[in-house]
Amino acid sequence: MNTRRLFIKATRVLSINSELESFEQINEEIKKGIIFRGTNLWILIFAIFVASVGLNMNSTAVIIGAMLISPLMGPINGIGYSIATYNFPLLRESLRNFGYAVGISLITSTLYFILTPISTAHSELLARTSPTIYDVLIALFGGFAGIVAISSRNKGNVIPGVAIATALMPPLCTAGYGLATLQMNFFYGAFYLFTINSVFIAIASLLISRLLKFPIRYIIDTARKKKINRILYFITSLVLVPSIFFGYQLIQKEKFIENADKYISNVSNFEGNFLLKSQVDASKKSIVLVYAGKNLTEIQKELITEKSTNFNLNQPKITIEQGLAFEDIDTKNTETAKLRNELFNITNLLTTNQLQLDSITKIPYSGHYLLNELRKFYPQIKTCSYAQTLQFTDTTNIPNKTRLVVLSTDNRGIPIADKKKIEEFIKTRLNEEKVKVIYE
Repeated sequence: MNTRRLFIKATRVLSINSELESFEQINEEIKKGIIFRGTNLWILIFAIFVASVGLNMNSTAVIIGAMLISPLMGPINGIGYSIATYNFPLLRESLRNFGYAVGISLITSTLYFILTPISTAHSELLARTSPTIYDVLIALFGGFAGIVAISSRNKGNVIPGVAIATALMPPLCTAGYGLATLQMNFFYGAFYLFTINSVFIAIASLLISRLLKFPIRYIIDTARKKKINRILYFITSLVLVPSIFFGYQLIQKEKFIENADKYISNVSNFEGNFLLKSQVDASKKSIVLVYAGKNLTEIQKELITEKSTNFNLNQPKITIEQGLAFEDIDTKNTETAKLRNELFNITNLLTTNQLQLDSITKIPYSGHYLLNELRKFYPQIKTCSYAQTLQFTDTTNIPNKTRLVVLSTDNRGIPIADKKKIEEFIKTRLNEEKVKVIYE
C-alpha cells in the first residue's frame, strides 16, 4: 500500500499535464518555427556567419552566441511533431524548410571559409569531426527538453539552453569549412554529427508528442503506420550504429592515453637517463620517448619497452630516441663537463628523493597490511596502528629508532602465549628487531 501511494505521489509530481499549453497553441507555435522566410532566414544567415567566425578564431564564446540566435531547431521539432500526429502536409513543409535551411547554411559557411585568409583547423573545428554515441545522448535528451519547453506555459530559459547543448550550428559550419578547403574528412565527420543531432532531436520530439497524447491530425490505416515505423527504425539504426562504434573507439583511446601516462611516469628516469620529451598518439597506439643522459644500449631500450606490459597498453609501438647523450658532450670544455656532472647529480638526487617519498607515503598503511594478516589467525583483533618514532633515554642524547604497533581487541582479548607469537610475527614482517607492541 505504501509503495502504491508513493508511486501515485511521484506520478503527480512528475506530471506536466496541468502546465501544458492548449494543443492548438502548441500546433501554431511549432508551425511558426518551421518557416524560413524573411526574418528567420536572415537570422539564420547571420548566425551562420557568427558561428563561422567563432570557429575560425577558435572562440567558444562567439560560437555559443551563434547557437543562441540560431532558428534551426524549428523545422526539426516540426518533423518529429508531424510524424507523431500523422500531419503529412506539415511533415512535407518541415522537410522542405529543413533542407532549405541546411542548404543556405552550407553555402554561407563555405563562402565565408573561401574568403577568409585564416584557414587553420583549430580545436573548435576539430571537435566537430568525431561524433560518438555521447552526441546521440546529448541530442536525445536536449530534444526532450526542447519539446517539453515548447509544450509548456513555463518555458523559462530552456530553449536557449537546448540550442547550446545540441549544437546544430557548429557542425554545419565545420562541414562548410571542409567543402571550402576540399578536406572531405571534415565535411563527412561534421555533417554526420549534424545528422545525429537533427535525427535524435526529431525522435525526441516524436516520443514526447506521443507521450503527451497530442491529437492526431489525419486518420491513416494500420499498414501505413507500420510502414512509417519501419522507416523510422531504419533511419535511427543507420545513424546510431556508427556512433556506437566511434564511441567505443573514443573510450579505447582514452584508456590508452591514461595507461600511457602511467607508463611514461614510470620510465621517466632510467639508469642515469631522464626523459626529455614524450609523445602519445592514441589512434596509432604509438609512444615516442626522448631521453637525455648516458647513451642507451639496445638492452636498456628493450627493458624500457618491456615495462609497457605492466600498464595494459596492448602491444604499443614504442620509439626510444636519444635526444642528448653525455658522451657526445665535449669533455675538454670544463664548463660543459661541470654542467653535465651537475645535471647527472640532480637527476640522481631527484630519483632518490622520489623513492624516499614513495616509502614515506606507504608508512601509514603498514598498520592496514599488518591488520589484514593478523586477523586471519586472530579475528578478535579489531584495529592496528603503526608508527615510526624515536625513543629517548636519560643516559644518552642519541635517540633510538623504534617501531610502535598498537593493537585493540574485542572482549575475548589475546592469550599471553599468543602475544609472544604476534610480536615475533610483526618483527619478522617488518624486518626489524626494535618493535614495541601495545595491546588496548
